[in-house]
Amino acid sequence: MKPDLGTLFVCATPIGNLGDITLRALEVLKSVDIIAAEDTRVTLKLLNHYGIRKPLVSYHQHSPPKRTEWLLQQLKEGKDIALVCNAGTPGISDPGVPLVRKALQEKIPVVPVPGPSAVTAALSVAGMDAQRFIFLGFLPREKKERRELLELVKSLPFTLVIYEAPHRLAESLKDLVEILGDRTTVLCRELTKMHEEVVLTTLSELSRKYATETPIGEFTLVIEGAKTQEPEPNWRAIDKAIDELLDAGLSVSDVAREIAKAFSIPRSTAYRRALEKARKCQGS
Repeated sequence: MKPDLGTLFVCATPIGNLGDITLRALEVLKSVDIIAAEDTRVTLKLLNHYGIRKPLVSYHQHSPPKRTEWLLQQLKEGKDIALVCNAGTPGISDPGVPLVRKALQEKIPVVPVPGPSAVTAALSVAGMDAQRFIFLGFLPREKKERRELLELVKSLPFTLVIYEAPHRLAESLKDLVEILGDRTTVLCRELTKMHEEVVLTTLSELSRKYATETPIGEFTLVIEGAKTQEPEPNWRAIDKAIDELLDAGLSVSDVAREIAKAFSIPRSTAYRRALEKARKCQGS
């Protein structure tokens, strides 16, 4: 008799503080047959902390394809597997995508077990618009590729979230300032850990700081989006329309209302311009 398919649980784990794991994640880790971990040594510390004993299998970005196939076979034989990374949510700048994709292709149930993520943690304390944001993850290591990516997003009015390793932070900050300009930035360092730091600053200040200071820890940068520039009103067309309306006998107040509506400018601005032209006409 063919066994039922197992379930692949994509399980978020703490990004620092072990107390941040969810009750559901603990239940899943206790119930599955296998835990596929980015680094078994890191995951073992979490499991030991909560007294969980389960078979651990290494699964990371350098794992050979045969490891993915082996895990898929276990799922096909009815075994439940929890996929975890060292910190946060698998697949979000962390290993896991190949296994999840193949499981979906094979019609194997894939279930998210949501929880900690440095992206949402950083956004929640940044005080910036998070209705629309772009997560860039770790910037490319190569300078040319990194700058090309930043050129793509520099004019977008969306908050940017970036991860960066300490040994590449200074170089990346230099490119960020040169391409994005000096923008308000919230630096999140060592989130949920003992030396957690959340600082409101700017890209230029950070670049100067880490040009001479050695960065320590894991960094998440939340950077304000590009400022949207309103197109300059067509004042020539506006003045012509004001003249025509005044010549037609409309009052300054009525002219201002019509001009504001037609050209999408503040009514107070339209009123001042109409009043100025009306006075000039009276004085001539």
